[in-house]
Amino acid sequence: MKIQKIIFTILLAVFTLSACKSELKKDTEVRISKTPKLEKVAINISGMTCEIGCAKTIQSKLSKKAGITSAKVIFKDSLGLVEFDANTISASEINTFINNIAGGDLYTVKSVKQIENFDLVEK
Repeated sequence: MKIQKIIFTILLAVFTLSACKSELKKDTEVRISKTPKLEKVAINISGMTCEIGCAKTIQSKLSKKAGITSAKVIFKDSLGLVEFDANTISASEINTFINNIAGGDLYTVKSVKQIENFDLVEK
């Protein structure tokens, strides 16, 4: 009876240790593949009628969307500047998200242009 308990304990320890190693490898692989791939786009948005109600609402909703690292909406230029993690969200998903703000009746994305630097667009 004691021999069975010893064998059982050894087998349990071996299985536990081998399972922990494989979980550690999976966790490391996930962290490596999750390196952010940051992209920037300039989005021409129509349908905004005011800076405080429209532009700030769009900016606020974009800033809270998963995968978007920064968002700025410039009312006078009808322009949204968005930086996002392409591993999490795509430019077309951002386009759809903006079009669906306020039930999809108010705002329309006219164009999306990938850019390198926000400074060049804002001037």
